[in-house]
Amino acid sequence: MRPPTSRHTSRHTGPPGAEAMFSMAPVAPPPWRRAMVTAGAGFLGSHLCERLLDAGVEVDCVDDLPLAAAPDVAHLAEYPRFRHLERNLARPGTPDALPGPYDLVLHLACLASAAASRQRPLDALDAASLGTRNALAVAGRDGARFLLASTCHAEGAPAPPGTHDESRRFAETLTTAFVSAEEADAGIVRVFPAYGPRMGPADGLMIPELIRQALDGEPLTVPGDGSLAPSLAYVDDTVDGVLLVAASRSVRPVDIGGDDGTTVAEIARKVLALTGSDAPLRYTGTDVPEPPRPLTGFAHELFGWTPRTDWDDGLKRTIADLVDRRAARRVDGHRGVPGSAGGTRHTCSW
Repeated sequence: MRPPTSRHTSRHTGPPGAEAMFSMAPVAPPPWRRAMVTAGAGFLGSHLCERLLDAGVEVDCVDDLPLAAAPDVAHLAEYPRFRHLERNLARPGTPDALPGPYDLVLHLACLASAAASRQRPLDALDAASLGTRNALAVAGRDGARFLLASTCHAEGAPAPPGTHDESRRFAETLTTAFVSAEEADAGIVRVFPAYGPRMGPADGLMIPELIRQALDGEPLTVPGDGSLAPSLAYVDDTVDGVLLVAASRSVRPVDIGGDDGTTVAEIARKVLALTGSDAPLRYTGTDVPEPPRPLTGFAHELFGWTPRTDWDDGLKRTIADLVDRRAARRVDGHRGVPGSAGGTRHTCSW
């Protein structure tokens, strides 16, 4: 089987004189030949691997999951330029086991959610400290551009400090120290929650849970009074932003996230309309803290980045992906929702 052909086109133009801008258009190939993506078998990592492969970049996906247990990247095994390297990045000696040479290191290997960090606090701290140091060592060895994918919570979310937030802050501090001490090319992108295809319905995240409830005819759980407006971007837009920052020489942290102000209640109603479900909304009525919002002005002014995918289009693709995966598992969940033809197989969290 031939690898999928890319459906991505360039949607961004940079300011005059910006020589390191990234575009997926064939006339503007990416500035990398070989990339390492840590935690590449995860949600965002799998989409970054796929996009880089579509652009002609060789990709080493480094993850402690074996390929057989990583369904999000199983289809990438078709690409001759893709390698899945089963490694725990936090273990001593790991940099020597990563062949390289790389000219881009995308480091996503921190636990993705606060819940996972609470359940595995030592793993979270090891990934952010030892894992980040090892990834920086690989970038330093090869003279590669290094980009840390941090989180919005590193900026100081309105919540008590914990393992998740502190581990991300430490990873950012390590990256900044690496730039100062080694005069290296490294940057930080703060990735706010994303949504889209491949979100797991069992992950406890808002978007896939609302879709699952609609498909099953259950009341859709809406936190609080529904007026909360989470920062959510479609995964394709998030990948655009991450790669634009990677292709620059930006050192300061750059926020990438959605900021359109759509409320949870509005999202739930869109899910109902797109699935054809007549299930009611069930408001929890409990107070929910307002999530941090991205400051995307820097990304827009310097890179020309802004989210482009509207909610209807993004949700159609996300719903179609979930329905397709249900059908593949022979679970009766298809209710005449939009098909996946013409969509992309792409999400993050909330």
